[in-house]
Amino acid sequence: MTAQLVPESPTYVTESERLVGRRLVEQLPDGSVVFAGLRFTGPYDHEVDFLCLIPGSGLVVVEVKGGSVYHAHGDWFVGAGATRRTFDIEQGLRNKYAVRDYLECDERWRGRTRLRIEHVLVTPHTDWPDDFHAPGLERWQVIGKREMGRLGARLTELCALRGGGRIPTDDDIDVVRSILRGRHHPVEDVEADAEEREGRADRLTKEQAMLLDITRFVPRTEVRGCAGSGKTILALTQAKQLARGHGDLGPQRVALVCYSIGLAEYFKRELGRVGRKHRPDFVGTFHALGRQWGAPDGTREDSDFWEHRLPEQMLELAEGLPWHEKYDAIIVDEGQDFADSWWPSLLAALRDEETGRLHVYSDEQQRVFQRFGRPPVTLVPLVLDHNLRNTKQIAETFLPLAGARMELRGDDGPQVEFIPARTEDAIEAADDQVERLLDEGWDPAHVMLLATGKRHPVQEERQREYGQEGYWRTFWEGDDVFYGHVLGCKGLERRAVILCLNEHGSRDRAKERLYVGLSRATDRLVVVGDPEVVRAMGGDAVARRLGI
Repeated sequence: MTAQLVPESPTYVTESERLVGRRLVEQLPDGSVVFAGLRFTGPYDHEVDFLCLIPGSGLVVVEVKGGSVYHAHGDWFVGAGATRRTFDIEQGLRNKYAVRDYLECDERWRGRTRLRIEHVLVTPHTDWPDDFHAPGLERWQVIGKREMGRLGARLTELCALRGGGRIPTDDDIDVVRSILRGRHHPVEDVEADAEEREGRADRLTKEQAMLLDITRFVPRTEVRGCAGSGKTILALTQAKQLARGHGDLGPQRVALVCYSIGLAEYFKRELGRVGRKHRPDFVGTFHALGRQWGAPDGTREDSDFWEHRLPEQMLELAEGLPWHEKYDAIIVDEGQDFADSWWPSLLAALRDEETGRLHVYSDEQQRVFQRFGRPPVTLVPLVLDHNLRNTKQIAETFLPLAGARMELRGDDGPQVEFIPARTEDAIEAADDQVERLLDEGWDPAHVMLLATGKRHPVQEERQREYGQEGYWRTFWEGDDVFYGHVLGCKGLERRAVILCLNEHGSRDRAKERLYVGLSRATDRLVVVGDPEVVRAMGGDAVARRLGI
C-alpha cells in the first residue's frame, strides 16, 4: 500500500513534516495522492502542509505542528521556552475552504457536485487525551504521537464517519490532481537560458571595451585575443567610435576591413542599425575594398591572383587615391588571415602613412590558411585573455588549443557532446544531430552545422543558388539551419553548433581548424567524428575533454 507524493521530492520546512509525509505515503491506500506544500493565492495567501486525495473516502487537509503543542492562557502554543510561539487553531479550517473554493472555481470542475473534504491537525510529538475537546478543535480533528502508526487509517475513517459532500471517485481524484497541478505552464526552453547567457556576455564585452580608451593615445595597435574574447565586437565598437569622434579625437574617415564575406555581412548589418555619423566610410572584405578602387575580381581557384596580382594592383590604386578618398584610420579584423602582400596597399590608403591609425585584431591560433603575413610597421600589442562568449563547458574543450592563458568568464551551460562516427559517415551522423537539437527546442535560426573537410551538400547547393554574398546573407536573414565550413566562419557564432569532422585530420592547419570549429558555439556544442581524428587534430588533451 503506497500513495503518490507530489512533488516527488518536496522541500520540507521541518523534520516533523518530513515524518508525516513519509507516513502518509506509506499508509494511505493505493490510488491516493498526497500533495505537499501547496500554496494558494487569492484575497488571502494560504499554505497547506499536505492535501490528501483518498479515493472512496474524501479529501483531507493536514496541518502539521512539531514539538510540544499545548494550550495556555487562552492561546495555543507550539514549542517550549525561547522557541515557544503561538499559532492559529483555525488555520486548518481556513485552508480547507481555500482548497475547496480553488477547486470549484476551476472550469474543469463544472458539472460536478461538492466533494467531502475535512481538515486535521497532526502532532507527531504530542499526545492528546481521549476526552479532549475545545472550541474550534474536536478530538476527532487531531492525530497525536501514539496514533502515528495508523495515520493513514485515521484519515480514511475520518472521511467515512463525517457526513457532507460526495465521496470522490477515481475520476474525481484525477480531475482534482489535474487542477492542482495547474495548466499552460511554461515549457522548458533551451533558448531562454541561451538568451540570458548572451545578455551577460554582451555586458562583459562592453566592460572590456574600456580597453579602447587606451587606443585614443596609441594610434597603432594589435589586439590579440583568444576565441570568444569579444575581438570582433571591439573592432566594430572602435570603428563606430572613431567614425563619430572618440574623446578629444574628431570624426575620422574609417575603413573596417576583414577577410571573410560572412563577417563583412555581419559588420554591415550591425552598422546599418546606427546613425550615419557612427558608420565607417568603408565596411567589407579586403578584396571588396580593391573592387571599390577599381581592381578586377577573380575566381576562387586563382590563388596567384588573390595572393600577388590583386595586391600589386591595389597598391598602385591606393597610391593614386585622392586625399579625400583615403582614410584617417583602418581597422582590420581577422588580421591573422592577411598575407604579407596585402598590408602595403592598406598603409598606402592612409592619409598619413607614418602616423595614420591602424588597429589590427587577431588570434594566431585561428590562422587556418597557409599565409603568415604581418604588417610591416610596429604595432603596440594589447592582450584579451578572457573568454566571454562561450559557456565554460565549451571553452574548456578548446582551451588546450588556445596557445595562451585564457580565463573562462562565461556562464555554465549544457555539457559538450561527442558523437563517434566514421569519417565517411560523419555528414549523415551530423544531420541526425541537427534534427535532435531541433527536437530539443532550438530555433533553427540559431543552429549551425560546420564541416572541417568537404563542404556540406546543403552549403554547396545554397552557394550555387544564391551566390557567395547571397549565401552569407542567409546566415543573418534566414530562418533555417545554417550549413557552413570552419574556414569561412571565423568571427561568427551561433548558439548551437554541430561540428562535423569529415576529414582524416592529416591536412595542414588541422589544429587551427578544430580550434575555430569548437569555438563557434556559444551555448550548445555537439562534435561528430572519428575519435582518432580528434586526437590527430587536437591531441589527447582535447580528446579527454570530449570524453574520448
